[in-house]
Amino acid sequence: MNFSQYFQEWLFGENGYYKQDKDIGKSGDFYTAVSVSSFFGGTIGKKICDIISDKKLPKDTTIIEIGANSGYMMADMIQFIYTIEPSLIDSLKFVLIEQNSFIINKQKRYLEKSFANKINIQYVSNIKDISCSSAFVVANELFDTFACEIIHTEMSNNIKKAVVQNDKISFENCTKDDKYIQDIAKKYNIKKGEISLGFENFANILSQNIDKIEFITFDYGEYYPRGDISCRVYNSHKVLPLFDEKLILKDHYKNSDITYDISFKHLIDSFLSCGFTKVAYSTQLKALVDFGIISLLDILRKNSDQKTYTKYNNQIKLLLDPAGMGERFKMVHFAKGRL
Repeated sequence: MNFSQYFQEWLFGENGYYKQDKDIGKSGDFYTAVSVSSFFGGTIGKKICDIISDKKLPKDTTIIEIGANSGYMMADMIQFIYTIEPSLIDSLKFVLIEQNSFIINKQKRYLEKSFANKINIQYVSNIKDISCSSAFVVANELFDTFACEIIHTEMSNNIKKAVVQNDKISFENCTKDDKYIQDIAKKYNIKKGEISLGFENFANILSQNIDKIEFITFDYGEYYPRGDISCRVYNSHKVLPLFDEKLILKDHYKNSDITYDISFKHLIDSFLSCGFTKVAYSTQLKALVDFGIISLLDILRKNSDQKTYTKYNNQIKLLLDPAGMGERFKMVHFAKGRL
């Protein structure tokens, strides 16, 4: 099978990694910005308030999170929106998009515990089922779960693709059915590395189903393809490169996380081709500072004790650390339907 099919089955197939109840954070295989601090989602909540204040979206818009895992970020966004602009809670609509019914039940339990049924949240299993006049859509580490092909180019410029048989990876020549792979490789001068599948289709679904949209996503990768194979496995916070001779794929298949660095140039072009405009592209550090995380921390400093302030200050340092999440993760903001 093509590597993309193997990747898809690993994460989303029967008993796939994301079909299970996997912890994220210290006790899991990896950290996310959401698991590091509530100020990540809280800062996005502030950005939502600012977008509405600037009349980019109406007060009764829909807030949509895609791939919300346990629902922590949605809860953090709601809490900070309520703190900054309480009246918005009564007018906004909230939607979580999640395929896994087990995870949906987990989200419901957490959000009901957090807000005691005072917040009306809709749960949807597929983005195709969303249809609304306006929305703020957010996703964290979504696109690195999109299936990808892996290629390398021979000296003769012949492109080979990765295939998997019995949990062993080898490379074979592309065929006429691999035109997309070859076109993307040529367009972005990818000689070796991953080619993401599905960016264009995802952007098109959003564009077709939502008239007016602000979409913000965080992920890891670089603007241009890195020119090497970044695909790797995470197990208990240990990083195992896909082609490490010590990595036994069958031992990790569906049991550990698998991911790769995305090309933001490819992602941005995909959205532009579907009628979006690019509002901003930056590191996570710059994005969170621009969104107002420092001002939120200052509000906390003025209204809490030193112990509480120090706790959250240390968390925010992790989010902004240039040697870690701050530069490694990028943010891109798209819009459609702005006047």
